[in-house]
Amino acid sequence: MTTSGNALSILPQARLDALALGALVHRLDPGVIPLHRAPSFEVHVSGGEYNPIHALSECFRLKTAIVTAIPNYPLGELVKWRVRAAGVDGIYRHMDHDGVRGPNIATVYSDRGHGVRAPIVFYNRANEAAALLKPGDFNWKEILGGGVRWVHSGGIFASLSATTSQLILEMMDAAGAAGAVRSVDLNYRAKLWAPLGGPEQARRVMRQIASKVDVLIGNEEDLQTALGIKGPDVGSKKSSLDTATFFAMIEEAARQFPNIKAVATTLREVHSANRHTWSAVLWMNGQRLTAPTCELDVLDRIGGGDGFAAGLMYGLITGRAPEEALRLGWAHGAMLTTFPGDTSMATREQVEAFAKGGLARVQR
Repeated sequence: MTTSGNALSILPQARLDALALGALVHRLDPGVIPLHRAPSFEVHVSGGEYNPIHALSECFRLKTAIVTAIPNYPLGELVKWRVRAAGVDGIYRHMDHDGVRGPNIATVYSDRGHGVRAPIVFYNRANEAAALLKPGDFNWKEILGGGVRWVHSGGIFASLSATTSQLILEMMDAAGAAGAVRSVDLNYRAKLWAPLGGPEQARRVMRQIASKVDVLIGNEEDLQTALGIKGPDVGSKKSSLDTATFFAMIEEAARQFPNIKAVATTLREVHSANRHTWSAVLWMNGQRLTAPTCELDVLDRIGGGDGFAAGLMYGLITGRAPEEALRLGWAHGAMLTTFPGDTSMATREQVEAFAKGGLARVQR
């Protein structure tokens, strides 16, 4: 391995730049029409673990793969087609659909809100194929053969069943032995953890996973609820852009998990569904870094955090300095809010230009 300028040990050559383990879903999006009055939907293929991998391929032109379950039915074919179109390799455990009950590709329903009306998100994850995945379902020696620079998973996949978190742990162990950098996005979702035991079970599971990774992505609520790191009341009135308390929480997390080399998150203050103040922070080997602050005119807020993760990963994988990697994440996450759906439609050139301070002038 070689050590890049960002102090993470990145494999110099590898078959894949990045790989994620997680669930693929299809999001039904009525746009600004409220869900309870929606006459039609746009279909987006996404997933908390997949979205950064999609962007690393589609926007940043890296070699990526997604490891997941796919049912053998038309929605499974739709999802595979969209994954192929993004240039992402699919490593699938196929499951037969019974024609009635599943197993299924999960459905996420999410409108965009507008102005004072907040977006609404809810799920139908009944009999979800990805939730059935368990240790032993994938040959990690074969998958990681030829080298993988970075592996990623997240709290959404961990929350789907008692076995998905064990599969994450299995992958992290294999990836560590193979020399890959390992990351997890805590992505705490109370609705998803409730059937498994709520915050207490989330903490037990996510602390196990956090003990095996190099890079942690998560906000103050994630650190408190998913890892049990003490911090301010998540419902307090303090500014969401105040970094001092958050950096203190990060340093406590690093003390409890000395394996962690970097922690990052977005900072967002929501003024309305379409107007956000946006920044981001990165703690790396004791260094505190803060991205610029900008005002976002938001088309669709879903996926902004995943966009940040993708830009940050891209910067770190390609050996950029931590400050530059943070700005790439900040810029790409901001770009994501200007597109419909959860996945990136940006170009690498657009992200690089905005990260360097470019403006939204007409490009002629």
